[in-house]
Amino acid sequence: MKSAEQEFLDKMEKHKGIIFKISKMYMSEKDDRDDLFQEITYQIWKAYPNFRGQSEFSTWLYRIALNTAIIFLKTEKRRSFISNEDFSEMKVIQDEYDEEKEEKLARMYKAVQQLDSLDKAFIFYYLEDFSGKEIADQMGISEGNARVKMNRAKNKLKDILNSNKS
Repeated sequence: MKSAEQEFLDKMEKHKGIIFKISKMYMSEKDDRDDLFQEITYQIWKAYPNFRGQSEFSTWLYRIALNTAIIFLKTEKRRSFISNEDFSEMKVIQDEYDEEKEEKLARMYKAVQQLDSLDKAFIFYYLEDFSGKEIADQMGISEGNARVKMNRAKNKLKDILNSNKS
């Protein structure tokens, strides 16, 4: 039988990409991303004894990670200056390294950092292909409201990208 610690480590290994993506969306500098990644991991570890399995571990982790990132951003009050790229590039993830795509993806993450905390969360859910219902459940709002807020967040991001192209 696995210990709670080993079970936690196995689950974190499986889902660490989620934490990495959130850290990258909320922080522009590597050291800040590393700090946020560590803070999210710590908060998940602290909350793990309360995980009852009533939802998927990844669903539970998303909520803690996004809430931690929002709080971290507010307390650190860090801002970055952003460049741009086409919104669709952020949805493309490849297994092999492609320098041009990596640069576009990096610019996209920087553009996302200009959004407010809640809009970042909606963009994250969009990029993770969450349905309107799943987003609503995660955010504690109605499905219709989730769709409206998602569209507004995407439009804000497109506006940022278009203004940086000039």
